[in-house]
Amino acid sequence: MNLIISGTNRLGSNSLKVAKYYQQQFQKKGEEWDLLSLEELPHDLIFTDLYNKRSDAFLPIQERVSKARKFIFIIPEYNGSYPGVLKVFIDACSFPISFYHKKAVLVGVSTGKYGNIRGVDHFTGVCNYLRMHVLPLKIHIPHIQNEINVDNILNDEITVKFVNEQIEEALHF
Repeated sequence: MNLIISGTNRLGSNSLKVAKYYQQQFQKKGEEWDLLSLEELPHDLIFTDLYNKRSDAFLPIQERVSKARKFIFIIPEYNGSYPGVLKVFIDACSFPISFYHKKAVLVGVSTGKYGNIRGVDHFTGVCNYLRMHVLPLKIHIPHIQNEINVDNILNDEITVKFVNEQIEEALHF
């Protein structure tokens, strides 16, 4: 199993739209990728699951993460980096079974003009620490509010070209 993670718990986020777009593109290629939105995290995660305890609410999420072999992280820009909830999620997952020696594909999104370059770089450091293998082709989608529509379709030709290239590489990664 492979897992796409929408890296924010913000309701109705553009990150989730991009995650759904990736999932649709993989389905068109006959690949099934599960989708986890951090909206699904238990609201009391920092009290229930951070220190080796497992709540009933987090257990099914942990099982999905443990079974995954590859991950695509859709990472929105929050204050010049990635969301704190994404770090809390990583910290709550069991170590090392969750991410150790698994593969990561990274996609940065932002409403600004750099597509979360800095946040993806920061998150790459976390992936390296977890001994994940990171696909060298990282995609950065700036001005995301103009790039994806309500039907989760990317509408910029150049963005679609690079995303398709990353998807092809992810298939063979």
